[in-house]
Amino acid sequence: MLVALLAGALAGAGLAAPPAAGAAGRAAPVAPEAPEARAVAAGVGYRVLDKASPRGTARVHLLSVDLSDARVSVELLYPGAVAARAPLSALADGAGAVAAVNGDFFHLSEAQHPGVPATGAPVGPAVAGGRALKAAVPRGQRFGPALPPGANTRMVLGVDGEGRARLGELALSGEVRGPDGPLALGGLNQYALPVGSVGVFTRDWGSVSRLRATCGTDTDRAAPCSAETYEVRVRGGRVAAVADAPGAGAIPADTQVLVGREAGARWLRALAVGDPVEVRYGLVPVGAAPGVVFRSAVGGYPVLRGGQPLPGMDGVTAAVRSAAGVADEGRRLLLLALDGGPGFRSGLTVVELAGLLRELGASDGVNLDGGGSSTLVARTDGAAAVRVLNHPSGGAERAVPNGIGVFVRP
Repeated sequence: MLVALLAGALAGAGLAAPPAAGAAGRAAPVAPEAPEARAVAAGVGYRVLDKASPRGTARVHLLSVDLSDARVSVELLYPGAVAARAPLSALADGAGAVAAVNGDFFHLSEAQHPGVPATGAPVGPAVAGGRALKAAVPRGQRFGPALPPGANTRMVLGVDGEGRARLGELALSGEVRGPDGPLALGGLNQYALPVGSVGVFTRDWGSVSRLRATCGTDTDRAAPCSAETYEVRVRGGRVAAVADAPGAGAIPADTQVLVGREAGARWLRALAVGDPVEVRYGLVPVGAAPGVVFRSAVGGYPVLRGGQPLPGMDGVTAAVRSAAGVADEGRRLLLLALDGGPGFRSGLTVVELAGLLRELGASDGVNLDGGGSSTLVARTDGAAAVRVLNHPSGGAERAVPNGIGVFVRP
């Protein structure tokens, strides 16, 4: 059962102060007349809910976004590069968002390959302003809970060209064409490339080393880095430079960097400085109706489709989580983050999260990154900047690679 709570007065640090909890961690009784919601801005409401579980009470911080309001829009927040991170509040304020929740799982650490830097890049596809930023890593290279049967790393939560929220799947479509013909691209600005492939890195990647893209395999993230790699720098449609190993540093706007491993590396080695090279790429919706495009999209772990929880999900492991749900045929978007405060850290399983989204009216939903990343921010009481409204489980905001930002035009 869900119990609505007053969003409450905000503490000086910008956190929603929770009601006192009993010795067993249960929330104190709430007066029936407590309001269920408060407005953040036109078309955007915020409320706090308690969700009972066998382990105790999970506190839910929820944003309801009315996408049927022409003034309201949703966009991907990111720090200007795929391989970069920043606190969600900084991302939201920098873009002028009135509210936001953290986004995709990401490459936080790299203990398996000493000397190889972590990239901070997200797992799934990303689209911002209708532009493809990155494609999905291979299944065995992802982070997050085990995927349910039939799901893959290409799954996204996004907003289409008509401004409606939807779940979907975005696959990379592209090729690199050299003097000897074309080769299908295996990656776009991603921290892990499929074995034997060539991936393209653009200015959207950032300045972080591209070496990690050639480590691990499609089924084993901890497998050794490839012993056979090659990198080709393309400028103005021609090979400008080559190297035996992936490099680092910012990529100019007029330049594309091709990184190959195994068979892909051998294909690139056939290119010489001055050779003409054409690179094309895009993210294509899989199984969508003709004409569907994603104006913005973030990778997500699907938990609810057509009002039903996906089969085969973990019903045992509980955690502090973030999620997004699609309601009213895409005209309403639900964004939530669980509270990571001491009285509520028991969290929810992904099965319970799917049930919660369904109770809230969602037909489709995704689990976003959780734990110390789980963060929800919003402007309140006419403030010019957002505040963190849940208690992050690490005690402070974690820098994240992206988030779902809510915008309201005057």
